[in-house]
Amino acid sequence: MEVILADRVLSVVRAPEIPDPVALAEALAGSGIRALELTFTTPGVLDCLRAATTAADAVVGVGTVLRAEQAAAAIDHGARFLVTPGVRAEVAAVAAEHGIPVVMGAFTPTEVLTALDLGAAAVKIFPARALGPGYLKDLRGPFPDVALIPSGGVNAGNAAQFLASGAVAVTAGTDVVAPSDVAAGRWSDIASRAASFVRSMK
Repeated sequence: MEVILADRVLSVVRAPEIPDPVALAEALAGSGIRALELTFTTPGVLDCLRAATTAADAVVGVGTVLRAEQAAAAIDHGARFLVTPGVRAEVAAVAAEHGIPVVMGAFTPTEVLTALDLGAAAVKIFPARALGPGYLKDLRGPFPDVALIPSGGVNAGNAAQFLASGAVAVTAGTDVVAPSDVAAGRWSDIASRAASFVRSMK
């Protein structure tokens, strides 16, 4: 969480395959996005995770964690943080048992409160594209001290606005790591877009 809060961004990778997880992680970390979220929607993600954890400067976690056994397997393979798309008590329990932070997905104020009650280190507001940066600003009213991270629909054109509206960090998804580029191993293209995304946040 220290890296995510310091960089104010984490990358979410959804791809049909990741031919070189180390090269991917280093391309992102070298461009200013050190936190990398692989997801259970990628086949063989646990092997990718284990490999990516060896990348210099990268902090690698796993997202789309729905069940306790997925959480435990991810932690066993070196995940430094977990991310859920919605409120998942069983995932929170495993994360707490191992001292691993969980960024829990939520959308409504009630879901935000539930995520906090379950011990979420941060709350991922998903899908952020639905209501935009103004919704983050509204949530800051009742939740001034909650770490909110918008996800879904965040791009280089609106990242700074989400941050100005109260997000502690934003997610860089397909705007930076297009699935086709990941599958094709176009690491320099990904690094270039990551650097542009980071500049857009300023």
